[in-house]
Amino acid sequence: MPIKSFRPTTPTRRFQTVETRAEVTKQSPEKSLTTGKQRTGGRNSAGRVSSRFRGGGAKRSYREIDFKRDKHGIPALVAAIEYDPNRSARIALLHYRDGEKRYILCPVGLKVGATIVSGPEADILVGNALPLKNMPAGTVVHNVELRPGKGGQMARAAGSSVQLISKETEYALLKLPSGETRRVRIECMATVGQVGNVDHENVSLGKAGRTRHLGRRPHNRGVSMNPIDHPHGGGEGRTSGGRHPVTPWGQPTRGFKTRKNKRTEKFIVSRKKS
Repeated sequence: MPIKSFRPTTPTRRFQTVETRAEVTKQSPEKSLTTGKQRTGGRNSAGRVSSRFRGGGAKRSYREIDFKRDKHGIPALVAAIEYDPNRSARIALLHYRDGEKRYILCPVGLKVGATIVSGPEADILVGNALPLKNMPAGTVVHNVELRPGKGGQMARAAGSSVQLISKETEYALLKLPSGETRRVRIECMATVGQVGNVDHENVSLGKAGRTRHLGRRPHNRGVSMNPIDHPHGGGEGRTSGGRHPVTPWGQPTRGFKTRKNKRTEKFIVSRKKS
């Protein structure tokens, strides 16, 4: 998808780029598949800030996405490609033959008018969803389940994909976008193809206001704070911290391993790239 740049009429315009949205064919969402999205401002149920520097932003309605792809054997027509403010990928509106409508993540190459299907008997075509055991080695997939029937959890962002390396008796070996190699049950569903809107990572916001539109507030550094507010704060004049990088609560950052999920440790064959 093309990226549009501007003439440098202002300092903001000099570096600002936007997505052209040339592939979007429908501007307003399907009302039956949208719900209200309540803002949290980074606060939990107790009203305390649990995620700092969140708040504001443009008002959104949530599009209900079919991550499970459990409507097996019924062909669906791709009626429209739409923009979704809640994710980096585009979404496709499906009209099933029995009259039901659903949204799915739009992969690269999926066009309006195409027919897709999900289920064990589906062909290896872009947009079709089927179990990993029915795919040949080397297939590029996205929206991969971690547990059968739970719905896709891996490779859902714009441009991401997972490669099926090989299949064992009960597990499939997958290479993730991070470089990690992981085992997943061969009964898990996955959708063929790469997630669309590949150029999303090349967009330059260009100004602070576009960041605020996304609901992100200014993120100030620890070294600019007082000692009471951050371990890096204080000092006479400008300092560079004086210790290894830590969070406001003293936990090391920048490469410090925090993963402690021993239950799924056995499924990871090799760690992600550094």
